[in-house]
Amino acid sequence: MIVLLLVAVAIATALRVRMVLIDARNRVAASERLAAARGRCLSLAAQELRGPGLALMAQAAQLAPASRRDGEETPLEGVAQHLLRLADDLADFATEPSPRALHEAPALLGPVVDAAVASVAAQIRPGRRHWQIDPNLRSLTVKADRRALEGALAALLRRAARHSRDGDVVALRHVLGAETVAIVVEDEGDGLPAHDIVADAAGPLAGTRGLDLGLTLARSLAAAHGGDIRLESAPGIGARAWLTLPRERLLEVV
Repeated sequence: MIVLLLVAVAIATALRVRMVLIDARNRVAASERLAAARGRCLSLAAQELRGPGLALMAQAAQLAPASRRDGEETPLEGVAQHLLRLADDLADFATEPSPRALHEAPALLGPVVDAAVASVAAQIRPGRRHWQIDPNLRSLTVKADRRALEGALAALLRRAARHSRDGDVVALRHVLGAETVAIVVEDEGDGLPAHDIVADAAGPLAGTRGLDLGLTLARSLAAAHGGDIRLESAPGIGARAWLTLPRERLLEVV
């Protein structure tokens, strides 16, 4: 009798475990379908925004006064650039992997940095930047999802390009701390005034530039690696962005 009771309990437990596993698989599948649908919607939204943005940019170029100084932006160009930046950020959200999809492996930072720079350089409208990359940064190897790390770094470089001018220098280097390793991006842009700095002292990015969608995504990718993003800005001087990772992710120092 006791044996039969134990068998019945074991069978009931096995059935409950099986139901829990089935429910978990269904939830994961539903989450993946939702993420795919979200990506498609964001891609369509990005396309819809990019068209008007490019049209406004062309119209602004035709209406711009002949007497304006090089690099001076008209209000209409500012609106067009804002639409194009928003389209880029929505496209980032649509294509970048979610934290659950990360595939970690040793990643040499040289190729990661080069790919991020090439991606951003191709998107700059208008002009170009001088990218100064510390050779010591190139030699580092970290354990990370290369695509996610490249996306996070590209978001920081894109922000630096947006807030700087044609011909400005954007510098990349690394800083080793006792518990962290950081990729630092510094630009010569105009910075932001005090009222544009995030005021929520309890927030994770208190005292830094307000985040756009691309940087929000970058921070989520950094957090998935146990890291963070910190931004520093000084009006009229420029900005510095820190992409930090736990020191134990550093696999090689040359």
